[in-house]
Amino acid sequence: MEQFLEKAKHASRILSTMGGNERNRILREMAEALRANTMNIIEANAIDMRNAEASDLAPSMKERLLLDEKRIEAMAVAIEEIAALKDPVGKVIEGWVTEAGLKIEKVSIPIGVIGIIYESRPNVTSDTAALCFKSANGCVLKGGKEAEASNAAIAEALQGVLVRNNLPAELVALLPDSSREGVAKLIRMDKYVDLIVPRGGEGLIRYVSQNATVPVVKHDKGLCHTYIDKNAKIESAIEIALNAKVQRPGVCNSMETLLVDRTIAPSILPLLKEAFERAHTQLKGCDQTREWIDVPKASEEDFDTEYLANILNIRVVDGVEGAISHIVRFGSGHSEAIITENITTAERFMDAVDAAAVYVNASTRFTDGGAFGFGAEVGISTNKLHARGPMGVEGLTTYKYKIYGKGQIR
Repeated sequence: MEQFLEKAKHASRILSTMGGNERNRILREMAEALRANTMNIIEANAIDMRNAEASDLAPSMKERLLLDEKRIEAMAVAIEEIAALKDPVGKVIEGWVTEAGLKIEKVSIPIGVIGIIYESRPNVTSDTAALCFKSANGCVLKGGKEAEASNAAIAEALQGVLVRNNLPAELVALLPDSSREGVAKLIRMDKYVDLIVPRGGEGLIRYVSQNATVPVVKHDKGLCHTYIDKNAKIESAIEIALNAKVQRPGVCNSMETLLVDRTIAPSILPLLKEAFERAHTQLKGCDQTREWIDVPKASEEDFDTEYLANILNIRVVDGVEGAISHIVRFGSGHSEAIITENITTAERFMDAVDAAAVYVNASTRFTDGGAFGFGAEVGISTNKLHARGPMGVEGLTTYKYKIYGKGQIR
């Protein structure tokens, strides 16, 4: 493990001196390599899908795991979009001259070697590799066992481009020991690894956060809420709520709880029930919700659950303050939304809710690197320090000060 990570660290130093245009050219070659290896990747994915069926993997995990030509093309396009972004490295963030005549520049630089631990979704392999390469970082990738064959095929295609360009394959490296013991070693290798990004279940996040000596940016669960205010446009509110839950239930930015203002509950809840039943959503409700529609009771534990499935809690609340109180208690700091035509209410919600992304009159499903214009993301950070929300190339840089003098002494 140590020898492997030492090579990754050396490779990252090589990349840190490469110009942005050259990195972009290689990224475009990586996109074409994915296209050229589409059938190989699909065949590898078929192995993972068969294993997923045999092991009775959850439907949401299987949906994330599946690759087809359309998804692989989307992966290639994401790499091209990343290549087209402005170079995040070598940017002068600030500059000034001190009283002593020193010229100081605060300049963006790569972080170094980034370890990324993730589950199920093999497109994360190409997305994160491209984001790290664009920002001149090396990456060590630890995907889930369920996507082992898919991840290997994607990494092989990307590494082939690196080797053809006389670069170390270790710039995009799969962790050689993918066991729990291997992960335990990785997160304590602060001599070689500069940042760990865990994205997955609560257990994984907790384990990494509690045991790592390498700095961690958490990509925790998404307990996302949508609040329908009494001043919402009903038709639009129903459409947004449906999208937030059913468009892709198995992802972290999908809504888990719908909050409804008590004033409009009698009129809107039957309409919501009808709409969600057409989408085959399993509904659960608080006692007040069940006064107006016939649904099973939602427990306090339900309100604290990230389903990642087509299941939705509904709670009736006392206006925007009731919605804010519920989110303060149950929210995970990911994405929250309010549907209202009242600007004052909207601003109160936006100011009071502490989350990485807070929406007015839009679906939480937009919390995504591609939707934000980042090309892709390493994940959705629920941290408050360093990076928050969709973590694109800017979040994969740090900075240093360059100081220019003319013989000054102190």
